[in-house]
Amino acid sequence: MTTSPIPATPAEVPIRKAASVLLLRQAAAGFEVFVQHRVNTMDFAAGMVVYPGGRVDLQDGQAAGEAELDPLVLSDHVQRWAHTSVLAEGPERAPHLAGEVLFAARREVFEETGLLLDPGQLHPWANWVTPAGFPRRFDTYFFVAALRAGQEPVHQTTEAVISKWTSPEALFAALERGEVKMMRPTQRTLLDAMELGSIERILSSKTVISPVHPNPEDSQSSNPVRDSERQPRS
Repeated sequence: MTTSPIPATPAEVPIRKAASVLLLRQAAAGFEVFVQHRVNTMDFAAGMVVYPGGRVDLQDGQAAGEAELDPLVLSDHVQRWAHTSVLAEGPERAPHLAGEVLFAARREVFEETGLLLDPGQLHPWANWVTPAGFPRRFDTYFFVAALRAGQEPVHQTTEAVISKWTSPEALFAALERGEVKMMRPTQRTLLDAMELGSIERILSSKTVISPVHPNPEDSQSSNPVRDSERQPRS
């Protein structure tokens, strides 16, 4: 009697933490957001419009362990991330893990735009987790940051062909015309900000953040987002 070999179970793709930042500035009508158009040869999010950001590295954990962050800032971040993997290792480790993603966001913005943000400028905004079945999976922490007078990001990353300020309305109009592509998390996080209408209301929003696990079939689609993925904000 012959037997067929048992099919191998695909290796589980590890989920890596990442940070991404919506840099905002006041405009005549509403606000503008700083975005990057990634090059078409990238192995992730090729050709997409994204925010400055990237993976959490070991140096971010080291920075979180060595820096003296404002306790009020860190406490607020732990509270806002209370339903995410920041609390996965228990409340004692939560401040360190919250600091880790905060420093990753700060480092990535500096590396990609030359702008060094004050930690207090970075406000937790959303958490998206890549569903199973993708070759790369990220547990991404989105922040919003309102820039102060004299703070001006520049284009200095080789991962993008251009970096620029744009109004959300103009960006979505370009998406509808097929001129740009935006992954679902990028669209949804910006639409949530647009619904609040002003930087002041965005920064004062204290909605508890829950991880979003998008539909695997369209989690990286550049089609308009679905209403079912919207999260209420106060």
